[in-house]
Amino acid sequence: MSQEVHPNQADEADPLAPAERARSNFVRGMVQCPSRSPLNSVTWSEPTPRRIVQFWNDLRHLPDDVKACMDSWRPLERIGFELEVFDEDSARSFIRNRLGRRHEQAFDRCYHPSMMSDYFRYSYVLVEGGFYIDADDVYHGTPIDHLFADGRLKLQPFCYDIPSSQMVAASTFTKPGVNQSGWIFYFNTTPLIASRNHPIVERALLNATLSLEADLPSGLPEVQASTGPGNLTRSVFEVISEGCSPDSIAVAHDWEQISTSQWPLSYRNDSRNWRLSNQKAYRASQNLDVR
Repeated sequence: MSQEVHPNQADEADPLAPAERARSNFVRGMVQCPSRSPLNSVTWSEPTPRRIVQFWNDLRHLPDDVKACMDSWRPLERIGFELEVFDEDSARSFIRNRLGRRHEQAFDRCYHPSMMSDYFRYSYVLVEGGFYIDADDVYHGTPIDHLFADGRLKLQPFCYDIPSSQMVAASTFTKPGVNQSGWIFYFNTTPLIASRNHPIVERALLNATLSLEADLPSGLPEVQASTGPGNLTRSVFEVISEGCSPDSIAVAHDWEQISTSQWPLSYRNDSRNWRLSNQKAYRASQNLDVR
């Protein structure tokens, strides 16, 4: 675990570009600020639909260990939650029918399933509202009704220590004033919880679309920056900086009490893991391990 220091104690050269550091500092400020008083804006008072949405690009080859993660959310159906599962074809159909040809074409330029899931989650939550959760996230049974009480965007904060190539524990990086020069603060794309037409989700979809439409001389776009957490964090920064109230977001400091991403899983060892396929033409394994 990284040692805790204050910003003025860190003497190492900043590994981030100025724009990245500005966004990281912005997120750190949101994450480490004292808890805000209860929501007092009628703008975000509309409840979020009690709908949980998941995606796996090829449900015919859904690994059993991933299915177990997805099924962990099923007990919520007994208390009034709706669960929807999409694959590549149904996600494309949703995007085409609800957002149009431009967005369908952008979805088709997502060269890896992780990018498809990113683009689809922005599309779905913008149009319908609800709770998008990754297929490899396991539900721990903690009550989640409070996440649907209003329409704010609920996001999980992350912090990555660049020198050690390790994630920083939330119990460490959420403490006020704690920082290191090699840390980068950002928001994860799972969960993505909001009422329909949330301006940050709208911006995330727009920025992802523009990134996918761009002709890059270097080839395929980078996953994190174009559709993933880099895109979402940039979108949060832009919209709040342009005047949207910080009340539009609720930081889920204690998300790991509700759900955690499961490790290891069978698909993480092959091309279905975006980390192994980043900026590479994706080819699914011919002998998929579905155990």
